[in-house]
Amino acid sequence: MIKNLQGTNYFLMLALGATLIGFAPIFVKWSDLSPAAIAFWRMFLAIPLLIGFNYAANKKIFFKVKNKKTILYTAIASLAFTTDLVLWHYSMTITSVANATIIVNSAPIFVALLAFIVYKEIPSKGFGISFLITYIGIIGLIIFSNNYANGKVLGDLLCMVAALFYAIYLLIISKLGKETSLNIIFYTTFFCCLFSVIPMMIDSRPYIPATNFEWVNLLLMAFLCQFGGQFLITYGIGKISASNGSIGLLMQPLTATLLAAFIFSEILNLMQIIFVFITLMGIYLARLSIVK
Repeated sequence: MIKNLQGTNYFLMLALGATLIGFAPIFVKWSDLSPAAIAFWRMFLAIPLLIGFNYAANKKIFFKVKNKKTILYTAIASLAFTTDLVLWHYSMTITSVANATIIVNSAPIFVALLAFIVYKEIPSKGFGISFLITYIGIIGLIIFSNNYANGKVLGDLLCMVAALFYAIYLLIISKLGKETSLNIIFYTTFFCCLFSVIPMMIDSRPYIPATNFEWVNLLLMAFLCQFGGQFLITYGIGKISASNGSIGLLMQPLTATLLAAFIFSEILNLMQIIFVFITLMGIYLARLSIVK
């Protein structure tokens, strides 16, 4: 009974983390900053939170890794993650929050393909089915969305590219199992902050918050999404079954879709709702096939 209770607690932590990250596209839509600037401030403002948590939990300020190569791997992973975030943020100025979030979360499909190409890891028998289901859903989302009708399909295509870079990030991070979750989160946050500086400075749009609302918006994004959400997911995902973890992670796109419908009136039509569930089913099956 105690074991079941612990498993439930870890699942709730993971689901809560995914829910918190589901707020990220809402904060992005509320911001007037450039896509790269939003990524920069999300990371920059989360760094002192991570340092403070490390000191409170471990009585340490510095994050000492077990292997020096971890720094290099997290830097490469962070470059991919920064690219993913900038493309994802930009796509939300063209496509809907629902499309952007759900398509980016198809990254497990790319993870399996990249694992096969780079590490020669054979996908599970169910991968082909999950791939087919996921992209039937995504194609349906694109076709039946207003963006397709208005000729603005570029946003959805950018999300697919972002999903590829997110998959690269996930694949590299998955190979750092010997490191603590806190170390991985800190170094990816630190490097993402650095890598977002150049595109932020190149973009002609504002990159410094000009209002109190903007500061509060970015602080909430850093605290809820980068610090809270990422930590809860990283801490909880390795301690529960693959099926429960896959279900819990679906809270991210579901939360974003529901919030966008409520806050921005991005109401989905019946066909979109059907293809949302088809895509989520494919993503769920893809995550299952990777971790088996």
